[in-house]
Amino acid sequence: MSTIDASPTRAAPSRHAALAVAALRRLGSLLLVLLLTATITFAVLEFAGGDTVSAVLGQNAVVDEATRQAVIAQYGLDQPVWIRYVDYLGGLIVGDFGQSYAQRKPVAEVLATGVWPTLQLALSAAALAIVIALIVGLSTGRGRPVPRVVAQAIELVLVSTPTFWLGIILLTVFGFGLRWFPVWGDSGWQSLVLPTIALGLPIAAVLSQVIREGADKAESQPFVISARARGITERRLRYVHILTHASGPALNVAGLVIGGLLGGAVLTESVFGRPGLGSIALQAILSRDLPVVLAVVLVSAAVYVLASTLTDVVQSSLDPRTSLSGRRRQT
Repeated sequence: MSTIDASPTRAAPSRHAALAVAALRRLGSLLLVLLLTATITFAVLEFAGGDTVSAVLGQNAVVDEATRQAVIAQYGLDQPVWIRYVDYLGGLIVGDFGQSYAQRKPVAEVLATGVWPTLQLALSAAALAIVIALIVGLSTGRGRPVPRVVAQAIELVLVSTPTFWLGIILLTVFGFGLRWFPVWGDSGWQSLVLPTIALGLPIAAVLSQVIREGADKAESQPFVISARARGITERRLRYVHILTHASGPALNVAGLVIGGLLGGAVLTESVFGRPGLGSIALQAILSRDLPVVLAVVLVSAAVYVLASTLTDVVQSSLDPRTSLSGRRRQT
């Protein structure tokens, strides 16, 4: 009597189980990062000094002691630090960031007014960076020494240039000098051009370097010779096959730099006077509006971790040998 090999049927469930375990680990890592971010930020702001009651009432407000004590009791400022910390974490679990000291309304409502402008800037900068990195990285590979040297020199300058300084240069030349674009505020797509360039170019410089290096390694692989022997055009070979093989390291770096776009957008908004989380965070820091500052930091950390996780998922789908943990599966 012949026996049936059941190993293939057992392999599929084990693979799904491994993916589920990897996904749970990534979720646990995300929650741990958010917990550590919330704890560190809470501690720094709590022990940074200053009068929180004055931040609530206003620096120049003249009130009697009864009013002051009422505010202290309302915001729980008379409670020990550890109780306020536990209450804060409990609110985060249910999506409650607390009340803004300065604006006297839920922090979620304060952030909602600035999320879209900041997201708009971050997404446009990410799109610009990816497009430029793909074009420059794949078009300055081996066999193109002059464009390669020029591209590497420009990339070095962009990577070494702080975003705010690049923004000031763009404002001086194209805003005040040529008057091609607005220099302040948010007045349509024209006011988005310069901040997008200032935020996107340094990221494009980093990504193009990684893509070029990955493309150089991919061109030395046997599949390139085989593809050329089959008559595949150089354009298709470079922008499909080589790009697919070079996408792994680029995705890892993209997850880090694009995840940090929100923080960069906050700084860029301050330079160009755009509304968004940048102006909200700056005003909250100046007025010591602790709940708003904590919320902005947590949102930035969450976006960073989610972007990194998303790039791992994309990389795993492009290369089945790569697990969600970032390691290559043994074959």
